[in-house]
Amino acid sequence: MLRPGFTGSPLDRADRLRNDPDAFMTAVSDWRARLLRLDGIDPVLGEDGRLSWGSLAEADEGAELLLLGLIDGRPHFAALDYGMPEGATRSMGIFRTLDLLPPEEASTYAGARSLIDWHLRHRFCAKCGNGDTVIHRAGWGRQCGRCGAEHFPRVDPVVIMLAEHGDKVLVGRQYRYPPGRYSALAGFVEPGESVEEAVARELHEEAGLTVRDVRYVVSQPWPFPSSLMMACMATADEAALTIDTTELEDAFWVDRAGVEAALAGAPGAPFLAPPHYAIAHTLFRWWLEQAA
Repeated sequence: MLRPGFTGSPLDRADRLRNDPDAFMTAVSDWRARLLRLDGIDPVLGEDGRLSWGSLAEADEGAELLLLGLIDGRPHFAALDYGMPEGATRSMGIFRTLDLLPPEEASTYAGARSLIDWHLRHRFCAKCGNGDTVIHRAGWGRQCGRCGAEHFPRVDPVVIMLAEHGDKVLVGRQYRYPPGRYSALAGFVEPGESVEEAVARELHEEAGLTVRDVRYVVSQPWPFPSSLMMACMATADEAALTIDTTELEDAFWVDRAGVEAALAGAPGAPFLAPPHYAIAHTLFRWWLEQAA
């Protein structure tokens, strides 16, 4: 069974509490309630290598509480401080931390990070353009104080895909990747477009490929700042590439032995694989397993 990174959180999201102010206040006053410890917007790890939680009394003065959900009936919160940096500004340490977190812990953190970042970006009303927004629904919405419009957290749909030709798949690298790293190609789904259409368009735009038989494999949240990655496969009848150098620095076809070596971190592997918590890593493993 596929287990992508950032999935498997033990949180009960407790939607039943979000529209009940009395229930929310009961959760806040619960002596068992826990607060996610953060360094800015990055997670703090305990000695056990898992997320660190403290009491609600640790929240900074003026911070607002966001109800993440319940774990074993115990309320778990994150604190929103408007002085936090937006998640789009990633610290270099965040990826080293994610290497250490179990998937279910990373999943809980991903939800908190994306929710906090959404609040930091939506302090003003996008409908009337004039009103300040305030938190409601226990942190899972904002409401304009002027026109009353409600705004809710959203995720951006992204396709990430491997084009297959014979016994090889296409890997590519962007300019910002670490030296030697290659991954699956990816792009945002555009308005009025299906997942399958987005896969075909992105592969054609970035690599000049015409593909068919697009197949969905698995999905994963990606909290930088808040995307839903939908991993797919597609079949290319021709191998010739026309690379869009505004999007990709390089791309090439690699066989199963090359992908296996890359995932194993073997010396002489044809590329540096994506980290284990990235869905591209999961997609590569899935492709290898299909031939097993």
